[in-house]
Amino acid sequence: MNHILAVTTFVVLTLSSAAHALDDTPENRRQQADRYLKATPLSDMFNDMAEQGARNLPPAQQSEFKALLTKHLDLESLTQSVNEIIIKHFTADELKALADFYGSPVGKSAMKKFGAYMADAMPIIQAEIIKAQAKANREMQDMKE
Repeated sequence: MNHILAVTTFVVLTLSSAAHALDDTPENRRQQADRYLKATPLSDMFNDMAEQGARNLPPAQQSEFKALLTKHLDLESLTQSVNEIIIKHFTADELKALADFYGSPVGKSAMKKFGAYMADAMPIIQAEIIKAQAKANREMQDMKE
């Protein structure tokens, strides 16, 4: 009896998830990519990056740094390019899931923390990459000898 219930539940869940799946068409990808980029505007990301970078400067230089960093940024062109890249790499369902999450209160909260997270993580990541590269270079040199 439990086996029948399990199989029935599996079939119902499989069919219901397939019924809600978006057709992976270029138009659906574009619509979902637009939703995703509205939920996570590149302008917010760049403003956050400028804010994080300015924190390393004396207070008198922070405003000027932020203004100069974004002065010549063609945000419209960048958004258009990122949109095309997103459409190329993600399915309509994946983009829908991203847009749903980042458009939600929890997703918005997480995105507000992402700049600070990256500011803390990048120096560590960069240091580890430099160490790994140095070790790889030494090992390659040893192999040549």
